[in-house]
Amino acid sequence: MGRVLSVKRSAAIVAVTALMLTGCGDDDPAADSGDDVTTTAATSAVEIDETLAGDVIAHYAAGVYSSYQASLAAAKQLDTAVDAFVSSPDAATLESAKSAWIAARTPYGLTEAFRFYGGPIDNEETGPEGQINGWPLDEQYIDYTVDSPDSGIINNTADFPEITKEVLAEANEQGGEANLSTGWHAIEFLLWGQDLSDTGPGERPVGDYTTGANAERRKAYLSAVTDLLIDDLTSVTDAWAPDEDNYRAEFTSKPVAEALNDIITGIGELSRGELAGERMNVAYEERSQENEHSCFSDNTSADLSANANGIANVWLGSYLDTPSGPGLSELVSSVDPELASRVTSEISESVLAISTIPSPFDQHLTADAPDDGEGRTAIKTAIDDLSTQTDSIVEAAKALGVEIEVS
Repeated sequence: MGRVLSVKRSAAIVAVTALMLTGCGDDDPAADSGDDVTTTAATSAVEIDETLAGDVIAHYAAGVYSSYQASLAAAKQLDTAVDAFVSSPDAATLESAKSAWIAARTPYGLTEAFRFYGGPIDNEETGPEGQINGWPLDEQYIDYTVDSPDSGIINNTADFPEITKEVLAEANEQGGEANLSTGWHAIEFLLWGQDLSDTGPGERPVGDYTTGANAERRKAYLSAVTDLLIDDLTSVTDAWAPDEDNYRAEFTSKPVAEALNDIITGIGELSRGELAGERMNVAYEERSQENEHSCFSDNTSADLSANANGIANVWLGSYLDTPSGPGLSELVSSVDPELASRVTSEISESVLAISTIPSPFDQHLTADAPDDGEGRTAIKTAIDDLSTQTDSIVEAAKALGVEIEVS
């Protein structure tokens, strides 16, 4: 999870300032490998096409809704596959559940570009993001590990006599940010188990759900945590539904500069602070599989690609299951065509750079992986490309008379 940074608005300052900050986000600070650079774009007296800007904002809201709809639909397919596995646990139904989890990750990954401005997904008081996609998690908080065969909520019948959605939601992040009991990665761990392989993902035995200790509780946990994911995604999707008295109505009624500020902050913060920083650079610098985003399934490379494509979608105005419409690129082009073209090119380069990182991602985090090898070179190139595009996104905000601040 990334920290939501404050967004300042001004009509007087015209500057781009680099500030050094310590601490990157609300993940394990010990895993942070260095200082962050915060880039600020300040507003100026810029004339923009208010009608076009309004169209961009309206199209964004429609795209957010359709993207969450797609994510929810995929998560429901996962829920169906989990129900089938829990009802009849065997190798085939386990593989089906794993495949459904992987299939559902891409549409969710695209929605990460809608974060970082206190919207429905990560509102400081009500947002369920930490309950949906929190990471990294401490496996021993949920279930047994090779080093602790009796650990976890599943095996703790005294403190957790029942396993329900409500119990798991209450337990999430209790006692520490890594004490995650819910969300995508809790489901991932329950399906794959620890990744103890040097070459592939985890290999949780089917017996954990048939003859293993607390097998019935493990089934109950997997069912409940998947149902909770559906609940949370439904609440976020509903918040963006059209023609309702909800967040979308509030968002599209904001002053143009304020709504644009939110939209651009979302992709700017995802670009460097979260994607290049917490999701890639921390794992790269620390050579730590524990800081790999989807470490149990080895789906990290696909996760990163989905996040990068989510940024591109917002910039271009191209969303899942939504008719074409204007994106930020068209609006920026109306005031600075050369800058808009440069940002488009840089985003395309970063998407390509991430797609060329050899999978599995964790093979490039081992102690003996050379820095000049194909994998680590590709990761470093992607990190640099994302950082470069972030500076240009900040510049694009300035061109629109909007001030954003991203780590």
